[in-house]
Amino acid sequence: MFGALRLVLILLILQTIAYVALSLYSRGVRRRKLENWWDEQGKTGDKSAFVERGLHVYDTSFRRKLILGVYVVPWIAIGVLIYIVNYM
Repeated sequence: MFGALRLVLILLILQTIAYVALSLYSRGVRRRKLENWWDEQGKTGDKSAFVERGLHVYDTSFRRKLILGVYVVPWIAIGVLIYIVNYM
């Protein structure tokens, strides 16, 4: 019982670390793309406001929510493996 609880806790901690790392990386890539797009188009005005608006749109996007798969996919894989091993 305690062994399984310890494994679940470790998996949740690793998933949280992976989620935070992926979120920060993805947001950084989006920021870089917005800044590069601004520079390539030769726009004038407030670049930081443009980037912040773009990041706000990104924060509400479906792509951002896909990163939550870090929590869902491993549990589905574990469930499928348990089912295959025990019932097939």
